[in-house]
Amino acid sequence: MKIKPSFLIFLFVMLAGFAVSVNAQDATKPVSAMTWKTTTVDLGKIEQGKPVTVEFEFTNPSMVPLIITAVRPNCGCTVADYPKEPIAPGASGKIAVTYNAAASGAFTKSTTVSSNSAEGNTALIIKGEVITKELTTN
Repeated sequence: MKIKPSFLIFLFVMLAGFAVSVNAQDATKPVSAMTWKTTTVDLGKIEQGKPVTVEFEFTNPSMVPLIITAVRPNCGCTVADYPKEPIAPGASGKIAVTYNAAASGAFTKSTTVSSNSAEGNTALIIKGEVITKELTTN
């Protein structure tokens, strides 16, 4: 029995497609849970009008790259900066969260981190009390 060249081409294309599919699945494979140094920081009393930045440190304990897909503060008074490149297995990184401290009073602000981590989203919390300048000089 003779094998037609068109069948061999079809078989080759199918096997190549399967190999690409397997590699694509590995790249999107969830990372085990990120390891955080802490996810909540109490800033205590801070002065009104002086922005405060907190760095949340994490480690990628898995064997695949960690990809942070989004970091979303819950209000406009908070901004975040995070690594845009994949975090290698075993490597660490930081997410900086800055609160502008414009309004006086107690506050609790959260920032949601989305990634390819198996744990899903992580909430980073900063809290404290903004004191007006008059109260801090006494």
